[in-house]
Amino acid sequence: MQKPIDWQDLRYVLAVADTRSLASAARALGVNHTTVLRRVNAFEQRLGLRLFDRLPTGYALTGGGEELLATARSMAATVTALERRLAGQDLRLEGTLRITTTDTLMASVLPPLIARFRQMHPGILIEVATANALANLTRRDADVAIRPASDPPEALVGRRISGIAFALYAAYQPAGDLTDQPWLAPDDSLATSTIARWMRQTLPGASIALRADSLVVLRNAARAGLGIAALPCYLGDRTAGLSRIGAPIAAMATDLWVLTHEDLRRTGRVSAFTEFIAAALGGERDLLEGRSAE
Repeated sequence: MQKPIDWQDLRYVLAVADTRSLASAARALGVNHTTVLRRVNAFEQRLGLRLFDRLPTGYALTGGGEELLATARSMAATVTALERRLAGQDLRLEGTLRITTTDTLMASVLPPLIARFRQMHPGILIEVATANALANLTRRDADVAIRPASDPPEALVGRRISGIAFALYAAYQPAGDLTDQPWLAPDDSLATSTIARWMRQTLPGASIALRADSLVVLRNAARAGLGIAALPCYLGDRTAGLSRIGAPIAAMATDLWVLTHEDLRRTGRVSAFTEFIAAALGGERDLLEGRSAE
């Protein structure tokens, strides 16, 4: 008799199918890539079916894999929706609360606010991820999102907290035309950010001294004197050793949202946190909107 399907293995298979890469799947799942390889191989052996073609460009689903994964995704969505509805009935102010946010917010305004919340609710364990996308809330990879967004997904509910202003920062006062200065730029992973779009439109021929996949890394490079970086004002204005160059740039502006899924909004710990953090961040509006340095 064939062994029953191990649904934990199926999580690994779905992650590889979504990312087409063992390494990317491992990052999404928070495990080592060899663990992903082992679980995928075990799953294929149990079924006696090759799910993926291992190509130089990545993992591609076979015909059999496409058929199995279509059913698996439907089942996973049903289970996740049920888990969200059940979690939404949990009124306890204890347990784990998973937050997805940005590295810049965790490097500036959020840690002291989270500390205040924990003092009020010591039974709630906070888990923070700075790489998850907003869409992950629909899969319960996170419970609350605190993120910049100009148009948050319709499946999520929440509130706009404030605008987010961006400006230019450097460890020195640039002399002459700014276009002749060395610049610090987001890499391709941040190509859709407002900073990257502004730089492509405004500084197409700029001399790039360094690229990075993190605005915190760009902040650190600017503080070391490597060049000029565009940063959110809440990060740049509070960084010793950096000076703002000019006023905030309107073309980079976006909004800060606190979001959750409709099914989770009445969960005790989610409701308590979203109410608290919305009010606390509202008290930082001058900093978020770039007025604290004026």
